[in-house]
Amino acid sequence: MREKDKEMEDKSKVIFGNVLSDKVYKKAVKSKKKFAKKFGDDTSVNYPVIVRKNPVIGDSLGVNDIRIEDGASPLEFDTEKGIIVGNIRMGFGHYRISMAMASAAKALGYTPYWLDLNSFPETTCTKIIAEQNKLYSLGSRWSKNPIFNKLVWEPVNYEGFRALSYNAIDQKNAELMAPVYRNIPKDIPVVGTHVWPAQAAIHAGMKYVVNAIPDNWPMALHLSEGSVHTIQCRNAYQGYKILNGMQKNKVNKPMPNDSLVYTGHYIDHELVSNIEADCDRRMARKANGKPTRFLLTIGGAGAQKEIFAAIIRYLLPAIKEEKATLYVNVGDYKNVWDDLITEIPEMKAVSSEHFENFEEASHFSLEALDGDVTGIHGFYHSDIFEAVYITNLLMRSCDVLVTKPSELAFYPVPKLFIRRVGKHEMWGAIHSAEMGDGTLECRDIPHTLQMIDLFMQDDVLLGQMCDCIKTNKSIGLYDGAYNVVKIAMGLKNK
Repeated sequence: MREKDKEMEDKSKVIFGNVLSDKVYKKAVKSKKKFAKKFGDDTSVNYPVIVRKNPVIGDSLGVNDIRIEDGASPLEFDTEKGIIVGNIRMGFGHYRISMAMASAAKALGYTPYWLDLNSFPETTCTKIIAEQNKLYSLGSRWSKNPIFNKLVWEPVNYEGFRALSYNAIDQKNAELMAPVYRNIPKDIPVVGTHVWPAQAAIHAGMKYVVNAIPDNWPMALHLSEGSVHTIQCRNAYQGYKILNGMQKNKVNKPMPNDSLVYTGHYIDHELVSNIEADCDRRMARKANGKPTRFLLTIGGAGAQKEIFAAIIRYLLPAIKEEKATLYVNVGDYKNVWDDLITEIPEMKAVSSEHFENFEEASHFSLEALDGDVTGIHGFYHSDIFEAVYITNLLMRSCDVLVTKPSELAFYPVPKLFIRRVGKHEMWGAIHSAEMGDGTLECRDIPHTLQMIDLFMQDDVLLGQMCDCIKTNKSIGLYDGAYNVVKIAMGLKNK
């Protein structure tokens, strides 16, 4: 191949026909060299892979883990029905979307394989991702500082990640992540729920790759040329189609039609299939004067802990009077629960702790669907799968999910949105409010507490959201995970 043709194929030099400057390309090459020097270059390493049943979601979602380990594999790859869900542990969001993909795959009769690129500490791939994760978590914590948030964090998350030049650097770095895929059959479809697993899959020669974009603020960060990009929202589709603002005011060449597909929201089969019944239960509890159930999901960075502390303080009188009930999931960060108990000691007397025993917590979630629940219920699991999935189980029996407008903004449950972490997240709240299944983003504590009161005292707000959720289901808004799986398998079956 001529040198010019090779250059045009380099995904850090040309992105969907848009040629980047030599300066940008040299910066991307320099970044890869820097990472290789710091974390090593294992391009020539032949990593062995095995397949084993996931101990937590293996039964419920049919998930098998792909591990880089020596030894005979107890399971063989299903090259006919198998589908790989590629992800990273960076917060809970990408794991949650991956669970939705696995759930949909199982419901459609396929075999989902879980490939977490951030779970192999001996590889260059995981070392790079772990370093980036540390930086992102640090930024999330520092974002509590309004000056840092305004001058650094929001601009980086909103405009910095938007640029094609950022994607050029990411693509070059992702070449160092490809060795993880070396011994995985190349004809098994891959669904990446973060861009790095999708980019690495393309660089590794995987034949059928879908890049499930999580956010609805179009950013070049999420581009993985060579894969099919799926989008949850119509407005995001338009932004990605023309690569809007990704080279400032320059008019870019658009993405080809076969590279971009609107799918709807990425939601687990277990949640989608029970939408009507769960909404009817919410309205029955409201009509019968039962306590309003709020589910609080708290991330480990603790960027919004003060908001949740304010909500708990405010609701304590109503909890004691059995007018409100709280589920509090601190994920795999027990220190967050301990800090809340220390800060609000009076919550201890009305709290039940569901810690580490996932079977007991799952049973509680099932019983709560039709049973009465009072007080505060805290949930903590050191296992990441348990920590993430318990929110899915609790979601069905809660009345209102209280969350920042991140990946949970797309879920079919009434939502109260607290302040975002990163400006790109604000579009999740905007979209949800337009779809009628969530509030506006409450950017301060007084407005958050106002919404708490409205959900408890108003007879209209909760009912409207439940009606909208049912309507949204009827038009396929929550069918995104099914559609992504169908697209991935369709690539293979063409």
